[in-house]
Amino acid sequence: MAHLAALVLAGRRNAEDPLTRSRGATHRATLEVGGTPMLLRVVRALRASAGIGGVTISIDDRGALDGVPELKAALAAGDLLVHRSLDSPSRSVSDALAGCAPDETLLVTTADHALLTPEIVEHFTAAAAHSEADLLVGVVSRSLLDARYPETTRTYLRMRGEAWTGANLFCFRTGRARRAADFWVRAERQRKRPWRLAWAFGPTALILFLLRRLDLDAALERASRAIGARIRAVPLPFPEAAIDVDRVTDLVLAERILAEREVRANGG
Repeated sequence: MAHLAALVLAGRRNAEDPLTRSRGATHRATLEVGGTPMLLRVVRALRASAGIGGVTISIDDRGALDGVPELKAALAAGDLLVHRSLDSPSRSVSDALAGCAPDETLLVTTADHALLTPEIVEHFTAAAAHSEADLLVGVVSRSLLDARYPETTRTYLRMRGEAWTGANLFCFRTGRARRAADFWVRAERQRKRPWRLAWAFGPTALILFLLRRLDLDAALERASRAIGARIRAVPLPFPEAAIDVDRVTDLVLAERILAEREVRANGG
């Protein structure tokens, strides 16, 4: 697991993305959070994390990076790579995995993960290194997030005992993990007909999920059998890991958190 390759999803959002449009930008990834483009914050966090090797930015227009001098210089020096993104996050990941060696491990995150830190990355990759799963997914519990940031709004998967939200961290450890990426592609295609997707897990699993009779591990075990790849969750003890910058309220919260970090770093 040493020197993991990392992929940052930074492709253009649709033209109706309110946050990007409100800032007059073409790519959400280049929007500034606390005076720094959030894509740059993510790249810096990854490059400062122990065990992370090469970093690749998946974006549809490489020219969009020219406006960020630090990224432009790193690309020119060969310290960063670019993958041309496709028309959805799932297809971009699937395409990137197709270019990896069969035994190569790939860490995937998103450009709007503006609060990402080396500590979060290293906690996640350490858990991945000690797992036998094909795919690891970072999650944060609702109880942890509500206790620290009750004002934030996230989408939760409500399970028995706890509700969980994603942390935009994925580790594709083995070749079998690509089956999960392919399933993600199918899931995006079926997003307007979710019952077709749910039926792939079988009627029993669907009923148990709707009745909240499954906890997170049990649900992922059933999903693993349906997809053909071992999927495990990595609960993260960092509530900030669940806060990506999707809307103006997220941007305001992220900037407040970053300001608080700066005060603590300066001994305040």
